[in-house]
Amino acid sequence: MDPLRVIAAPRRLRILQLVWDRELAAREIAAEFDVTWSAISQHLTVLKEAGFVRERREGTSRYYRADQAALGSLRSVVEEHWRGGLGRVKDLAENEQKRKDRT
Repeated sequence: MDPLRVIAAPRRLRILQLVWDRELAAREIAAEFDVTWSAISQHLTVLKEAGFVRERREGTSRYYRADQAALGSLRSVVEEHWRGGLGRVKDLAENEQKRKDRT
């Protein structure tokens, strides 16, 4: 699969963000979404097959963590996307505060 297509899906980007610098159980990842476990499982499978996340099994649980090195040059694309999102949130908050200050 094309690496750009892998990270183009918003849910997969969010999963990468969740496991970027920590390991999470699959159930913890799934709890962050309003979709079925099956949908999240499919996204995790795509990320794993692309080599973007590592999976560790412990008993019946599966744990995931991003493999930042595997993203290679796409790492900067992913990080820039998150920074852009944070910038938009900051702008919205500042605009809301200005609106409140005027009233």
